[in-house]
Amino acid sequence: MMASVAAAKQSIREIVAGSRVPEDPRHAEDTLAWLRTLAPQADQAIQIAALAHDIDRAVEAQKVQRADYKDYDVFKAAHAQHGAQMLQAILERFTVAQPIADEACRLVRLHEIGGDPRSDLLKDADSISYFKVNLPLYYQREGWEETLRRSLWGYRRLSASMRKIAQNITYDNPSLTRLLREAIRRAQ
Repeated sequence: MMASVAAAKQSIREIVAGSRVPEDPRHAEDTLAWLRTLAPQADQAIQIAALAHDIDRAVEAQKVQRADYKDYDVFKAAHAQHGAQMLQAILERFTVAQPIADEACRLVRLHEIGGDPRSDLLKDADSISYFKVNLPLYYQREGWEETLRRSLWGYRRLSASMRKIAQNITYDNPSLTRLLREAIRRAQ
């Protein structure tokens, strides 16, 4: 079983490495690292989900396009659902045990909204990684207003304990630190 899980994780990493979003590979690994920090005994299903939660963005020809959705939350739900479908195909290809595959896919489907302790844990790991890893490059692509909107959305979905961590994040670029502080201020 462990060989199939290891092979599936490697495949996920290779797919995510092909993303046009430059921070995606680092974000996947950072989300996994946060997950392990928050839950050192994290099982294989949630570790797979941490690596694969944004796999939808990695295959340009198949990814869910934000422009197709007026509502950001509906877009995020479609992104999560499509990512879970992509993950299911990978886990089947590597014959990962069905209980692990089912749980990993369930977690990817819920990673944007949470709803139970395990999916909330993944949501927190993903969210804090956005602030640590993604925000600077997101800002370069999208500018102040869009990054502020996305940061406000991301901060609001953090648990209370992770909000405390986010409140202590600073960046080399003072403008980014001001942007994060403004998102936090508006969220309260």
